[in-house]
Amino acid sequence: MKNGARTLIIGLGNPLLRDDGVGLHIVAALRDRVLPEGTECAEDTHGGLRLMERMIGFDRVVVVDALLSGAEPGTIQQLPLDGRPTRHSASTHDVDLPTALDVGRRSGAKLPPNDAVQLIGIEAEDVETFGETMTPAVAAAIPRAVEAVLAALARNREAT
Repeated sequence: MKNGARTLIIGLGNPLLRDDGVGLHIVAALRDRVLPEGTECAEDTHGGLRLMERMIGFDRVVVVDALLSGAEPGTIQQLPLDGRPTRHSASTHDVDLPTALDVGRRSGAKLPPNDAVQLIGIEAEDVETFGETMTPAVAAAIPRAVEAVLAALARNREAT
């Protein structure tokens, strides 16, 4: 990793909608790990422009969020930024993340390039029921998702 490079790991989700909060749980688990120098963890409940604003000043970003793709609950997918959106990287009430990053860059914000933004989606089972407990399949995926984030960080270090 180049000297002084900053990386943000951001978990997205709503902690009150069962599996929707999986990104928040993964970031909480990562806080107990030794992370590379210059790496910060954060949580948010919003995507779009607000998520873009949170990325300002970072060189690389790993976004961790619930996903509804039809795969088996608990499946972990590494997604391209311009591919299938996660639950919070796109919204009918806001712009999608690639558009938000473009707007930010055009406004002069220091944002990571699109190829330095990685999305890790965890297939959710229930994002409509109020509750703070995740479904068993999604809860069981948390350790694997933590390892997927750590692997993404290792690839980041090798690429720079």
